Amino acid sequence: MLESAMVTAILLTVITAATPLLLAATGELVVERSGVLNLGMEGMMAMGAVGGFAAANLTESTGFIGNISPQLAEFIHPTFIGVLAAAICGVITAVPFAFLVINLAANQVATGLSLTLLGLGAAAMIGEPFLGLPGERLPALNFFGLSNIPIIGPILFAQDGLVYFSLLLVPVVTWFLFRTRAGLSLRAVGENHESAHNLGLNVPAIRWMAVLFGGGCAGLGGGYLSLAYTPLWTENMVAGRGWIALALVVFATWIPTRIAIGAYLFGAVTILGFHAQSAGVPIPSQFISALPYLATIIVLVLISRNRAKLRANTPAALGRPFVPAR
Repeated sequence: MLESAMVTAILLTVITAATPLLLAATGELVVERSGVLNLGMEGMMAMGAVGGFAAANLTESTGFIGNISPQLAEFIHPTFIGVLAAAICGVITAVPFAFLVINLAANQVATGLSLTLLGLGAAAMIGEPFLGLPGERLPALNFFGLSNIPIIGPILFAQDGLVYFSLLLVPVVTWFLFRTRAGLSLRAVGENHESAHNLGLNVPAIRWMAVLFGGGCAGLGGGYLSLAYTPLWTENMVAGRGWIALALVVFATWIPTRIAIGAYLFGAVTILGFHAQSAGVPIPSQFISALPYLATIIVLVLISRNRAKLRANTPAALGRPFVPAR
C-alpha cells in the first residue's frame, strides 16, 4: 500500500513538472514551423506567471466576481481568471517581438534574447507587491468520482484543467499542422516564404498568428507554475524552463507528439532526483538542481550527431527574415 502511494505521488509530481514544459514547447513548435525562432520563451513564461498570479490574487481579494454576480462566483474560481490573464500576458509580451522580427525584419536571435531580459525584468517589477502572498491552487477536476479509483484515479481523473488542456493541445496542433489547409499554409511559410508569398499567402499575417499563439501557450506555461505547481509568486520561478522548452522542440524534431514524450521525460528527470534524495540517496542538492539542464545538454548533443534526422523536419526558413520584393 505504501509503495503504491509512493508511485502515485511520483507520477503526480512528474505530471505537474511536465505540464508547463508541454504547454510552452507546443506553442514554440508552431512558431518555429512558421519559420520564426523565438528565444524569448523564458521572458514570456515569467510574464504569464506573474500576470496569472496577480490576476487571481486581485480577483480573490477584491471579490471582483462576487460583486458582479454572487451566483457567478460559485462557478468561476479566481484562478480561472488567473489562467486567462496568464495567456493574455504571454500574448502581449510576444507583440513587440513579432513586430520587430516580422514587420521590421530584425535579427530573430538578438530580439528573442532581448525579449527574455525584458520579460524577466518586467515580471520582477510587476510582481514585487505580490511577493510572499499566499495563492490559491488551481482546483482539480473530479470526473464523476473516478478519482477514487486506486492508483490510476488520482493520476488520470483528478488533475486540474491545464493538465488536460496541455494533453489535448498536442493532438489538436498535430491535426492543425498536418490535416488542415491553414496548417499546410503555415508549414509552407516555414519551408520557403518566398514561394509561399508568390502563391498568394500572406506571410507576415501567418507568422503574426503563430507568434501570438506561441506567446499565449508560453504564458499558460508560466501561469501553471504560479497557479498550480507552486501557488505563489517569486522571482526567477520559471528557472530556465523556457530554455528547456526550446530544447524540447529540437528534441522532438518539430513533431508535436514527440513534444509530449520529451516533456514527460524531462519532468521525470526533474522530479526523480528529489524523490531519490528524500529516500535517503546521498545526492547533492546542487546536482539535483542542475540535472534537468544537464539532461538537456546531453539530449541536444545526441540529436545533433544525427544531422540527417535533424534536417528532415527542420523548417528550411527557420530564423530567416522575410522581406518581400519591392
